[in-house]
Amino acid sequence: MQDLTISLIQINQKWESKEHNFSKYEFFLNSINKSQLIVLPEMFHTGFSMNVKHLAEEMDNSIGLKWLKKWSSKKNAAFYTSLIIRDGDDFYNRGVFVFPSGRIEYYDKRKSFGMADEHLFFKAGQKAKIVEYLGWKINLQICYDLRFPLISLNSIGVDGAPNYDLMIYVANWPEKRSSHWKSLLISRAIENQSFVAGVNRVGIDKNNLNHSGDSLICDANGEIICSNKNEELVLTKTISLETLKLLRSKLPFLKDQSSF
Repeated sequence: MQDLTISLIQINQKWESKEHNFSKYEFFLNSINKSQLIVLPEMFHTGFSMNVKHLAEEMDNSIGLKWLKKWSSKKNAAFYTSLIIRDGDDFYNRGVFVFPSGRIEYYDKRKSFGMADEHLFFKAGQKAKIVEYLGWKINLQICYDLRFPLISLNSIGVDGAPNYDLMIYVANWPEKRSSHWKSLLISRAIENQSFVAGVNRVGIDKNNLNHSGDSLICDANGEIICSNKNEELVLTKTISLETLKLLRSKLPFLKDQSSF
């Protein structure tokens, strides 16, 4: 059973400045060695902007995806983040999981953040996305999805194993609700017997909202195993699938959950 080394990059995103944000990520990426999965905040190279007509990219001609593919290959690591994507006449806050091979799986954010009128600019996704990577089943999520536990409910699949082992949230989550962020991440880990990783930005955005980061990884018992508040930095931690499976065998709560 393979362990998985995850790096969370927590930065102060510059508003709607793609090249500046690329440069900042590259500074931190150069310090990462031997991570297998690298996670960046929501709308990684623009910040949480509703300026969709100016910032949106198409999947087959996206400078954001080209950059992610380049660095995924260079670091021999998968990346997960989100960006603004135009698909036909619609715009999506689209999570992208980029494999070192260049293959991309995507997830469209399902819960639009009404307080920022996200629903007026972005079409909501309609389905979950679980990707398989290095023996891990990973549930992809974005920011406001965190408040809605039913859309991420884990259960025992037809193969007798849980549907996923790790859930990842990428976010622009304001500091004034940071206690919610941390409490909800811990709750999702406990109720789903899954590792959970959440990466958030720091700093003040164009809407004068401060973000404290509080990026973290917690285990399936809800214990925080790494975290940071307010700093621009990389958090790296190795998690164990064998340890997770042992916990699930000793405390088979998911079997009872699946019986509803």
